Amino acid sequence: MTMLFLLGLLLVGVALVLVAAALRDDAEASGVGRSLALVRAMGSAPSELTQELERPFGERVLEPLQQRALRVGRRLTGADSADRIRRKLDLAGNPRDWSVDRVVSGKVIGAVSLCLVGFALSLVFGVELPMRVVMALGGAALGFFVPDLYLYQTAYDRAARFERDLPDAIDLLTISVESGLGFDAALQQVARNTEGPLAEEFSRVLREIQIGQGRSGALRAMAERTNVADLRSFVGAMVQADAFGIPISQVLRVQSSEMRVKRRQRAEEKAQKVPVKITVPLIFCILPCLFVAVMGPAALSMMDNF
Repeated sequence: MTMLFLLGLLLVGVALVLVAAALRDDAEASGVGRSLALVRAMGSAPSELTQELERPFGERVLEPLQQRALRVGRRLTGADSADRIRRKLDLAGNPRDWSVDRVVSGKVIGAVSLCLVGFALSLVFGVELPMRVVMALGGAALGFFVPDLYLYQTAYDRAARFERDLPDAIDLLTISVESGLGFDAALQQVARNTEGPLAEEFSRVLREIQIGQGRSGALRAMAERTNVADLRSFVGAMVQADAFGIPISQVLRVQSSEMRVKRRQRAEEKAQKVPVKITVPLIFCILPCLFVAVMGPAALSMMDNF
């Protein structure tokens, strides 16, 4: 009886081992089968189902983030912010891939990013809680105004380039008109043979004239897209000459002479500012080094003698 009992236990154990092995094989087979089925489904799925996974990272993540930031930014900036930002973009020359919505969303993203950076720096330096809050809020304020600062600096550099290039462009316009070309053809010559924002604006004026806008309206629109007084004066003279029938060559000759005089005056003004601007580095940087070089050996000799 004992032998039969042991033999029964052995058979039950063998049966349990076989059942467990069968169940494991079935589980592995079912897992591999599910994976193969998923691969086949992905390979045979229509494009509508796989299109979401094939989209780039920017479309799947960055664009939704930008849309959320845009909604928050519109609530923070106010109703008239779109016109002010559009004006800043016009003064900056409408940089590539920049729009009103992108600037508004960039304000929010910059505020959040620099707020986190300021908070992280406060943790690194181990400052107290009030200073930590100040650093976080300061980073948020800086990040919120970074797009405005960029547009301001771009508009400033563009206006300076206008003032530097305008006299030479008017000289070329004068030579082209006096040689027999019309005003539009002279503008085309200037836009073709020069570079910079002024050439781009002249090209835009020509395109607007080609699509049917009047010459005076295109020139006024160019003046509205800038804040350079010399360019506005030039546009006003051209519009008046076109309205009253004054010969363009005479007006261009007068404008060319005035622009050269103004450029010389600006150069003289900057030259007069140099002594005032150099005073601070002269006192705090140059004179101490000079005193060390001149008085240092004498001071060492006096120390050795006494």
